[in-house]
This record gives sequence, structure tokens and C-alpha cells, in this order.
Amino acid sequence: MSRKTVMAAALAVATLAFGASFAAASSKSGSLKGAGSTFVFPLVSQWQANYKNAQITYGSVGSGAGIAAITARTVDFGASDAPLSKDQAAACKGCQQIPWALSSTSIPYRVPGVEYGLKLTGPILANIYLGHITKWNAAAIKKINPGVKLPDLKITPVYRSDASGTSWNFTDYLSSVSKEFKNKIGRGTQPNFSTGIGGKGSSGLAGVVSRTDGAIGYVDEAYSLKNGFKVAKIQNRAGKFQLPGLRGIKASAATITRVPKSGELSIVNPPKSQKLAYPICTFTYVIVPLKSSKAGTLKQFISWAITGGQKYASPLQFYPLPKIVVTADKTFVRKIHS
Repeated sequence: MSRKTVMAAALAVATLAFGASFAAASSKSGSLKGAGSTFVFPLVSQWQANYKNAQITYGSVGSGAGIAAITARTVDFGASDAPLSKDQAAACKGCQQIPWALSSTSIPYRVPGVEYGLKLTGPILANIYLGHITKWNAAAIKKINPGVKLPDLKITPVYRSDASGTSWNFTDYLSSVSKEFKNKIGRGTQPNFSTGIGGKGSSGLAGVVSRTDGAIGYVDEAYSLKNGFKVAKIQNRAGKFQLPGLRGIKASAATITRVPKSGELSIVNPPKSQKLAYPICTFTYVIVPLKSSKAGTLKQFISWAITGGQKYASPLQFYPLPKIVVTADKTFVRKIHS
């Protein structure tokens, strides 16, 4: 069975999980409601379907909306691929962000006649989203792809129109490789791109890419595989062109030596010693109030998600959490109380 076939089957199960969680409610003793990241939705869907001790419902509404929901306490937990800013952390009043999933942001493109694995660099991506590189046969792209017949086709950058942790990860990376991008656009959950087309949520962005010749975008690798997208090889700091996926995530995550009290981690654009690293990887965080009326249920669910629940990660192109992260997460979880 091919990688794409396995992925399609796994995501088919994921799309049924939300409804299945309601059907199984009568056999579960507690319930939790969450909302946020679309990036992590395929994995959370598997957790919904397979966690036995409580009914988990989850709204795949985007990281920004998830942060707003947990801040307003309209949900029991939020999920975001972007870490809380100082203002967001203050507004959330006693919330802890806990890294609970790890994956890569792929760069899908729709260019007729161009096969899987087109080579791109960070500066080229930055210049595409700055509007400086506008054609697929631009000299900078041709130079690193000798032998590839690149068409005289307009590039259409596609971006997230909603507040998105995936946008944070993507712009964090571009800001690390391009001073102009950092100064003009910078990193953020809802960056002000001056060119391109917006799509709401990961599925919305994927939809725009799938129907637009010349399109390029950024989305969790799970969505690229689900849609059968061709994705780019991105040059890392060692000068190697790498595809998104488990090998590249593992190499990037190997750079983690400690987890701060905030829980915030970044593995974007790791050092050149990591030759196998894919440079656009990110953690997703579950955001919880340390004081909760559902403290026991929350602690049990998150404890399971960061340990036993990680077995569902790899088929969806999420990499199981490193031990150093799991150890820190357990400390965070123990702080949750009623």
C-alpha cells in the first residue's frame, strides 16, 4: 500500500471521528470541548475516535479563534500552532501552553508539467510572497532546477485568510531567511500579504491551490498528502534540499535541549549540523487554564494525548513527541487543578 493510500485512509477515518465521538458519548464518563488549530485537526480527530475515558469534541476553527475561545472560557482547551504572545498570555489569565504535537509545513504547488520535488530556497519563497518573483520560469528558480522545464506562468501565492498558526510558522521561517520579509511583513498569525489569494483554514487554502494553475501555498503535510499535491524541496541551512515528512521533523526536533516554563518551542531553520532537517517544522500547543472545573478530565486526556495518543501521529505525518518534551509536558499537566 502506497504512502498516499495509507494517508488517505487515515484522513478518511479522521473526518468521521467528530461525528463518531457523539455516538460514543453514552459510554464515556466525562466530556471536554476544544477548538483551534486546523493544522492539528487530523491528529485530534484520531484522538477523538480512540480516547476511551471522555467524549472529546473539537472545532477546527483556526489557531486565532482557538486562543480567543479558551481566553473567553467558552471551551475547555484551545489549540494553536503559534505560541501565545505576551498580551495573549496575560489575557488568558492563568493559562499554560503545552506542546502536544509536532509536524511540518509543506509547500504545495500546482504547476502543469512540473513534477514532485521542485527545489526552492527560503529567500525565493520570501520573494514570491513579497511579490518580487512573479513567474515560474524566473531566473532564480531556473538556476537551482537545471533540466526542469518551467513554464512562463504567473505565480499565485496562496495564504491563510484567517488567524492561523500555520501562517505563524511559515512567516517565522521566512523572517529568519529574509530581512526584507521580516521588516515588511514579519511573523504573525494573520500577516498582511500584499499579493495572492486567501483561503480560510487549511482546507480552504488547499482548495485554492488545487484549482489554481500557478498556485503555491503552505499547509500541514497531512493536507498536502490528502489532496495529492506536489510539494517542494526546501533548502536547509546545511545547503541540502529536503522534503517535509518524518525524517526532516526528527532532525529538526533533535536540536531541542530544554523546554522553558512557558512551553514555547521553536525548531524553525535549525543549524547546519542537521543536514536532514526540513526547515519549516512546528509544534502545536494545547492551551489550558491551570484552574478548571474539569481538571481531572483535562489532566487524563492530555496525559494520554502526549503518551499513548502519540501512536496515531506518524501515519498522519506528525512526529511523536521527543522524550524531553513529554517529560516537561507531564510537569505542566500536574499543575492543572480544580
